[in-house]
Amino acid sequence: MYANILLSSDGSGVARKGVKHGIALAKALNAKVTVITVTEPLPIDYGSGHASGWLPTQEEVDRFDAACKERAGRLLDEARAMAEQIGISAELLHVPNAHPATAIIETAKSRGCDLIVMASHGRRGLRKLLLGSQTSEVLADGSVPVLVVR
Repeated sequence: MYANILLSSDGSGVARKGVKHGIALAKALNAKVTVITVTEPLPIDYGSGHASGWLPTQEEVDRFDAACKERAGRLLDEARAMAEQIGISAELLHVPNAHPATAIIETAKSRGCDLIVMASHGRRGLRKLLLGSQTSEVLADGSVPVLVVR
């Protein structure tokens, strides 16, 4: 049914549950697995009107990027260990400086994935509006089927 599954994680406990579920599904289906984590760019405040903003130095940008890379590496190592524990291999991918939902959709298309597995906190109402939802964006904007784990 599904031969190439993309699993996404932001490192949260809920996302970890989604990765674990996706790995088990891939094993059951004998499917290829790619685990993706996306880190957003450093937010920069250019200011507006009379207010001055904040522009980071190159050193600050480099430190931020290094921290994101380190965190992504730990997250992907954990996913690799989960996959190895049940006897499958997983391709690991860190996409830096990108909007998560966009990167997930583009990666699924470019790698020929036929299913995306994502977790959701299940927030509703104002909390969802204020906090956003990458899963909701992938569902709304993507063309690949999405399995949502809660």
